[in-house]
Amino acid sequence: QVHLSESGGGLMQAGDSLRLSCTASGRTFTTNAMGWFRQAPGKEREFVAAIKSGNSNTIYAESVKGRFTISRDNSKNTIFLQMNSLEPGDTAVYTCAASLLSYPYMNYYTQTRVFGYWGQGTQVTVSS
Repeated sequence: QVHLSESGGGLMQAGDSLRLSCTASGRTFTTNAMGWFRQAPGKEREFVAAIKSGNSNTIYAESVKGRFTISRDNSKNTIFLQMNSLEPGDTAVYTCAASLLSYPYMNYYTQTRVFGYWGQGTQVTVSS
């Protein structure tokens, strides 16, 4: 089992920066990748970013590329999502996820089905 706990959400203004954290506990050595997804009201959950455990390769959704950065601190079993230049369209519940599956290409980790463990989510609201 892998348990995930997010923190760092809040009410922001357009143009602000915010950093989300997700700390994993339990059988963390079994994870091959971790990612961030978000879900806005009335919309489906969408991929935001993912990072591989071994080589720290990353992949981003086009909508956040250049503004968001995913990183990890292996010593703390924590991943981060640094969000800059926030926009009202970034308003959503952000959830981190862990995958035990190993794929050669990062694009596999844009899909919710490859992630078996999910956190509870943290709300990010961006006002204009």
